[in-house]
Amino acid sequence: MPPDIQCAAIGSGCRKDEAEMNKKVTILYERLSRDDELQGPSNSILNQRQLLEEYAERNELAPYIHICDDGWSGTRWDRPGWQELIAKVEADEVACICIKDGSRLGRDYLRVGLYRELFRERGVRLIAVNDNYDSERSDDEFTPFREIMAEWYARDTSKKIKSVFAAKGRSGKPISGTPPYGYVKDPNDKNKWLVDPEAAAVVRRIFQMTMDGMGVYKIAGTLAAEKIERPSYYLGSRGRGQHKTNYDHDHRYTWGDATIVSILRRQEYLGHTVNFRTSSKDFKSKKNQNNPPEKWLIFPNTHEAIIDQETFDTVQKLRQTPRRIDHLGAANPLTGLLWCADCGAKLYNHRKAHMQKPTYTKLCDVYHCSTYKLSKSKFNTQCTSHYISSEAARKIILEAIRATSGYVREHEQEFIERVREAFAVKQGEAAKTFQKQIEKNGRRLTELDRIYKSLYEDKALGKIGEDIFDQMTAGYQQERIDLRAKTDALQAELDTFNNDSARADKFIEIVRRYTSFEELTPAMLNEYVDKVIVHEGEWSEGATGEGGRKRGSRTQRVDVYLKYIGSFDVPDTRTPEQIEADRIAEEKLEARRAYHRRKTREHLKRKRAAEANPRPAELVPVM
Repeated sequence: MPPDIQCAAIGSGCRKDEAEMNKKVTILYERLSRDDELQGPSNSILNQRQLLEEYAERNELAPYIHICDDGWSGTRWDRPGWQELIAKVEADEVACICIKDGSRLGRDYLRVGLYRELFRERGVRLIAVNDNYDSERSDDEFTPFREIMAEWYARDTSKKIKSVFAAKGRSGKPISGTPPYGYVKDPNDKNKWLVDPEAAAVVRRIFQMTMDGMGVYKIAGTLAAEKIERPSYYLGSRGRGQHKTNYDHDHRYTWGDATIVSILRRQEYLGHTVNFRTSSKDFKSKKNQNNPPEKWLIFPNTHEAIIDQETFDTVQKLRQTPRRIDHLGAANPLTGLLWCADCGAKLYNHRKAHMQKPTYTKLCDVYHCSTYKLSKSKFNTQCTSHYISSEAARKIILEAIRATSGYVREHEQEFIERVREAFAVKQGEAAKTFQKQIEKNGRRLTELDRIYKSLYEDKALGKIGEDIFDQMTAGYQQERIDLRAKTDALQAELDTFNNDSARADKFIEIVRRYTSFEELTPAMLNEYVDKVIVHEGEWSEGATGEGGRKRGSRTQRVDVYLKYIGSFDVPDTRTPEQIEADRIAEEKLEARRAYHRRKTREHLKRKRAAEANPRPAELVPVM
């Protein structure tokens, strides 16, 4: 469209000099939607403008101004030009509104009727040129029918467009007009996505920061501090996305936590196409509502992946467990990994700073069974404490990772054989059980189909009534649904067994990514560890103290389950001499501990006795 006759789709539209606005004017209103463009050039803004100007000049409707909405559907009432028109009407600045036909006002006959009443109350003349309608002459009996037909046209067009999009979505092509942040459209095929290297690097970093234990708020703050452009600005400033004309220049680097969460949830970064995430209620509503995941259609491996499946799954698991930052200013990365061996509940983290000396503060950082803590607070104690300090848990986990990784590096082929042999035994036993249950469910489903068919024939022959048929089949239908769900779950487990041969290889890939095991980092923790099972501690001397207080050395079993391989027992490669030497050293250590415990108890006993029977003060002679 030539620049001298362009009408802005936002803002004030096309108009003449502001000096002519001091008196009431005629508004020549033009509107064009994308659907109207398909009908040919007769509906173009240029042709509407020319038609209305000729009519205004011929009927002496000067002075007049142009207001237009280019690219706006008639079912929307937040059109910028329309909003400006209504504002002028309410400000009593308009004498006449001239349009090409009634559908230019909108395609909702109820809303159009309300606006017609507004114009009548304000004394605004309305003219629809092609409909031969002029509100000053008389009401046109066909006007309501035209408005209903205009709405029907919008409804019919919406159905056709939805049908086209549904067919496209079911075919595996992306129905989103804009690829997600990190991708661009292939210039040779608009239905294919290519990786945008600059944005993809940011996406990978966001996932890695999550693996490192950072929360969404901290990630957003870090990206903003490093002046990395937020997605809407990045895409809009490059002529892409939904914010080509309205991206905010003043908040170029302002990342929001919702943006980070949205990126972390998108399966498109795995290389999949995900269609039908959202839907609109009807053709009049322009607000999309989220569909439940079961209504999504996912087509795997349709474009290059930015994030691997293991990283994505780990991040989703981390996102499911809140890691709250407490008064000490940090969240414990072990939260969500420690579980009670007896009741299966998560372990709660408790941290508190204790002042030991005026210049020394000791941090108490421990975990307890959540069932025990919650029930104890209600005076109905269940389970036991399963107490373990974060320091001890970190040492045990690091040692398990260090020992297993060292064994893998020195005996890789032997490790692969051990893992596959162990899983073959477990899978063989489980697979037999699962297969028997699947066959049993299949026989029952066949039996239910035969029962349902027999009941339907009885109903058709009039042997039983409709109500009785519904009552009898309701329970069978629910049983059928439950059996199918259980069968699908069992089959999914069997399918995963077929992929377990690659478990050892995947764990070896993790080992090769790390060269140092001196410190347990959050990234190492999240990549290596699946879960940690904590058992109740045992005391060498039992409950021998006052009030049943436990004494002696406390030992505790902790099972560390690593990703892909579970709880792996590293072979003991020590020689008999080394084993004997370690046993003697452990006995000596325990003897020293017992000696110190005995001396400490004797000291406390003497101290309590002295406090109970204080010595009398010595008499000092008075000089």
